Amino acid sequence: MNMINKNKIQDFVYPENGPRIVSIGTANPGTRYSQEEIVKLYHETNPIIVGLFQNSHIKHRHLILPEPVNGVMPEETNEQLIAKHRKGVEEFGAKAVEECLNPLNLGPRDIDFLCCVSSTGFLCPGITARLIKKMGFRENVHRIDILGMGCNAGLNAINPVVSFAKSNPGKLGLMVCTEICSAAYVYNKTLNTAVVNSLFGDGVAAVLVRQDNADTWKKGPIVHDFESHIIVDSIEAMKFELERDKLSFFLDRDIPYVIGLNIEKPVTRLLKRNNLKLRHIKHWLVHSGGKKVLDAIEYNLGLTDYDVRHTLHILQNFGNLSSGSFLFSYKELCKEQIIEEGDLGVAITMGPGTTIETALLVW
Repeated sequence: MNMINKNKIQDFVYPENGPRIVSIGTANPGTRYSQEEIVKLYHETNPIIVGLFQNSHIKHRHLILPEPVNGVMPEETNEQLIAKHRKGVEEFGAKAVEECLNPLNLGPRDIDFLCCVSSTGFLCPGITARLIKKMGFRENVHRIDILGMGCNAGLNAINPVVSFAKSNPGKLGLMVCTEICSAAYVYNKTLNTAVVNSLFGDGVAAVLVRQDNADTWKKGPIVHDFESHIIVDSIEAMKFELERDKLSFFLDRDIPYVIGLNIEKPVTRLLKRNNLKLRHIKHWLVHSGGKKVLDAIEYNLGLTDYDVRHTLHILQNFGNLSSGSFLFSYKELCKEQIIEEGDLGVAITMGPGTTIETALLVW
């Protein structure tokens, strides 16, 4: 979509200041697999399942998988999956936080509000407590753990972080999306688990939010507004089910159509409330939910592959990273160094509920 110069969007009131995303950090396991390698590791021969891996528009994913024993992939127990989740969120959560804070010469003790998100495992004490202990955050840091909301949760979680920053100018809010999706894998040769196992990857993303009059658009976008939409008629379309003693994620085959039919509603409300049109939005940061979901969003919003190029890149090289996916896309946008003052962006995430979350970004 063409950029509309800020001075030409007559009815939109540009904020003078507000809570900004001022830094980002990401981390992934060092073990990276192609789809073909995963199929071979599990000796999968079912042509339908093999086809799922080959036709997913994903080439590589970072995953924490067990080592084969005598050429056979061992079945991980529930205890081993929980331990993998804990180890993964601590190790890669710390790496993402460090990458986020180091460029600003900040450390964990500078953080005033810590919000951690995950849908791939349950820990009590939660991720915030474990990162506080591991990294040396202050003992009086405000914290919140958001669990089980799914792939849309990154935008759900950044909302209270933004609210904290807005109410406490100069203080620092940190959100960490910690998704070790391989800790929620179940391998039982069924089509449902094959769909999930062919799609998700492991990754952590951390973003720092603050409201400071010294920060300009060059630091990052103001998170200006939010809009939510829950489709309760499809509440069972994405969910965890119990497979023997393990939680197994279920995805309904009609999810792309459900998202496509409803995506305009929250986006239209978000833009209309701010006196904006689709043509005013230059940057689209969309959750990498899968190629069919992206196709449905493109069709119903009139977007192109170029508009969602960052999402397509993440999907191809990392898979679906659950709640942190749109932040990986944001990092790709930052790398391009094409953002200009006055640019507008929309972030979109989708997940269980069925839920669509949106946010308006202003540079």
